[in-house]
Amino acid sequence: MPVSPAPHVDFAGRLLIVGFGCIARGVLPLLFRHVGIARDRVRIVTADDGHAAVAREWGVALRVEPLTRANYRQVLAEELGPGDFLLNLSIDVGSVDLIAWCRDHGVLYVDACIEPWAGGYTDANLTPSQRSNYALREQALALRGPGAQPTAVLTHGVNPGLVSHFVKQALLDVAEAVGAPAPEPEPADRNGWAALAQRLGVRVIHVAERDTQVARVPKRRGEFVNTWSVEGFVGEGSQPAELGWGSHECALPPDGRRHGFGCDAAIYLLRPGAGTPVRSWTPLEGPYRGFLVTHGESISIADHLTVRAPDGSVAYRPTVHYAYHPCNDAVLSLHELAGREWRLQDGRRTLEAGDIVDGMDELGVLLGGHARTSYWYGSRLTNEQARALAPLNNATSLQTAAGVLAGLVWAMRHPDRGIVDPDEMDFREVLAVARPYLGEMVGVFSDWTPLQGRGELFAEDLDTDDPWQFGNVRVR
Repeated sequence: MPVSPAPHVDFAGRLLIVGFGCIARGVLPLLFRHVGIARDRVRIVTADDGHAAVAREWGVALRVEPLTRANYRQVLAEELGPGDFLLNLSIDVGSVDLIAWCRDHGVLYVDACIEPWAGGYTDANLTPSQRSNYALREQALALRGPGAQPTAVLTHGVNPGLVSHFVKQALLDVAEAVGAPAPEPEPADRNGWAALAQRLGVRVIHVAERDTQVARVPKRRGEFVNTWSVEGFVGEGSQPAELGWGSHECALPPDGRRHGFGCDAAIYLLRPGAGTPVRSWTPLEGPYRGFLVTHGESISIADHLTVRAPDGSVAYRPTVHYAYHPCNDAVLSLHELAGREWRLQDGRRTLEAGDIVDGMDELGVLLGGHARTSYWYGSRLTNEQARALAPLNNATSLQTAAGVLAGLVWAMRHPDRGIVDPDEMDFREVLAVARPYLGEMVGVFSDWTPLQGRGELFAEDLDTDDPWQFGNVRVR
């Protein structure tokens, strides 16, 4: 789809970007291409000046000052007021505190994930449940209040974010393919989408991603290499593995735990996500093993697709989780990280577009268990395409930047919706903004299940009656 330079929305207020990592830098070209805002109305607050030249190139003022528990109120008050916008693309900054401040001061808000303050992911004084994305989401949702409030869009990159909208398109595609079209008009709220997923018999939803980008310089010993923030990936990979827990699941895993509070749509494992391999499938890769890294969409999608009986019990919910195969250098980096008992390597390298010689990011949602077995819908974007579409981006950063742009535009168009999950937004409106930056959007049916090819060389403990039990998906 060609990229039009026309603005999607005009914004008269000030925009503050917190953090200036690879995603924030990747968003800048899209921001000035599609949002009518003067460059002197945009400022960046970041912990260091490592990319000050990029800010100068785009005519954006840079404030080099780490945002902390002690100073965030003062810094935000100096930079923002009613009607302004905070775009939080940082790590180690407490998202929930920023959301509360924005709510109280009439400021719009978008982030790409909900982050704790520095050290929150690995604080041994907290329980695994308290270190989870589930807990962070519950804290954010608890800030909701009655009546119109400034819009705060939670977790709106590509995943979490755009994948929630991919799920809705995939549900409509499956309904059409199996001869069970969606009701007219198509679902307009969570109850309608949940009823459609139940009617189709969708048992699992994997966010199935295979990153095949190849670095010009291979990973070195003692170095962590990734196509996006190393610290961000290691932080979330060190959290407990989390997944939305489906109503079809027969037994909680031995290391599985419920949180005991909140929506109860998800469980966690007493294992780090980056140390929990799972089976999944994408059209180009075929079957693969990914990592069950915790992400907000695993919880929000499962929550929003829950059908409850009149007595409040769960009548239907799919199992939802991430199945991430990062670039091969990142996989090697994870093996080394695990051998170091999850203490991050001293060498760290985030691959810029020019550091990559080949490959793509194939990222979508895999819906399993319906009458056509499996259906994958998502984005195929090569590094070459990303560089042509927008400067400062590789394939991974552009997919995420497209989601951030779409969330930002939606919030500006709908400034009084309060705190919203991606699943509560109009998926067609959001995808119309993001789609030009997602490369080839593809939907592919498959006969793949996690039982395919199993038990041939060695006996395995499998549930052959239900391929979509999590015990069949998890690699043990």
